[in-house]
Amino acid sequence: MTENNSKINSFFNSINNKTIALCGIGRSHLPLIPLFTRYGAHVIACDKRDRETLGDAAVLAERDGAELRLGDNYLDGLEADIFFRTPGMKFFTKEISDLRKKGVIVTSEMEVFFDICPCKIIAVTGSDGKTTTTTVISEFLKAQGKTVHLGGNIGKPLLPEIESISPDDYAVVELSSFQLISMRESPDTAVVTNLAPNHLDIHKDMQEYIDAKRNIVLHQNAFSRSVLNLDNDISNSFESDVRGRLLKFSRCSRVENGVYMNENGDIYYAENGSDTFIMNKSDIKIPGLHNVENYMAAICAVWGEVDVSNIVKTAAEFGGVAHRNEFVRELDGVSYYNDSIASSPTRTALGTLSLYDEKMIVIMGGYDKHLDYTDLGRIICKKVKTAVIMGATAAKIKAAILGAPEYSAGNPEIIEVNTMEQAVAAARSAAVPGDKVSLSPASASFDLYKNFEERGEHFKTIVNNL
Repeated sequence: MTENNSKINSFFNSINNKTIALCGIGRSHLPLIPLFTRYGAHVIACDKRDRETLGDAAVLAERDGAELRLGDNYLDGLEADIFFRTPGMKFFTKEISDLRKKGVIVTSEMEVFFDICPCKIIAVTGSDGKTTTTTVISEFLKAQGKTVHLGGNIGKPLLPEIESISPDDYAVVELSSFQLISMRESPDTAVVTNLAPNHLDIHKDMQEYIDAKRNIVLHQNAFSRSVLNLDNDISNSFESDVRGRLLKFSRCSRVENGVYMNENGDIYYAENGSDTFIMNKSDIKIPGLHNVENYMAAICAVWGEVDVSNIVKTAAEFGGVAHRNEFVRELDGVSYYNDSIASSPTRTALGTLSLYDEKMIVIMGGYDKHLDYTDLGRIICKKVKTAVIMGATAAKIKAAILGAPEYSAGNPEIIEVNTMEQAVAAARSAAVPGDKVSLSPASASFDLYKNFEERGEHFKTIVNNL
């Protein structure tokens, strides 16, 4: 580590001989165990799951030097100096409050990363489009020849690679509401793609969800950059909290400063009354108006640091992120798509159901995050010929379809199933040559799967084995 990384040195020196409890043995915490033990910390890996359920994770944690505390009472009597909260753990809990009262430092992997990161941080949050926008920003910067560290909620913790990060690098980070709720430091550049009801199974109400997201801009300084969606009322309302340079993006109207699309699909950067043409929406390889929005947000984030030629080149070449309207295969004239990332009604409406003019066969349903499906029901009636529904939200989706003014008997056809195998079989039976079948659940995955990736991979495996 260099002299420039004194914050990193200071942090690792401070944990020597300290007891660090990592709550949740998952992909964000497992890589921290060998890192912390190397600097002399005693690590306790805590998880409510038992050893059998954890499987290889428990073996890896012990191999790297952690003490395990497992089971329902895994936090009872915990003695530690520092407690790392997993993003999925509710922030306002008695257990966390009790730890603070005992003088334990409560933090998270991402909070510490923000505290000691030596390079510029660009962070993205929102209800939909976070991962694609984050990835596009990363691709822009790499095309410009920059060294980029991509991570956060996108699937990779960044603290384990902190020692290899140089001041001239870029950290591009996706942040969820669960990560943001406890953060009191904001990034150099903050992007809010959009906000709509989501994760209301975890947050006590919509206001708590919005306030968590607001932390991405709330603690910025006057030299920061904020990027907000003019077309989304909640995202746009964060303007009053912005201290630094504000850029907006819109596909509906011209903006004063930022990126917009006109009625011809031409995308411009506007600044001080001058417009710079960038490209047409047709130059973006990945389909959908929601991806046009993602690109406009990403352009705002890197404008002035990435040449227009590299922006256009990336748009023409980038094929998208897995599980996001991902083409799986064509069989018997039927095209199959994996949109497992669609874990909310708005994501299905703005994603899969916005992409094609013809009516589709869509597999929907999953874990219930206590979201309203009324608006989605109306869109399904307009855009879906067969709705294959499953999981905890199946009844909600069915009720939304049947209650929609646009519904008529059999339009759409509704098929109820219990498993993904049954869902794919039902979709295949309903399909005729020229049809499109998409897994776009409008629900989280946790009733049957660990995460949306596992759900998408299972769907792809079944389709590829047809």
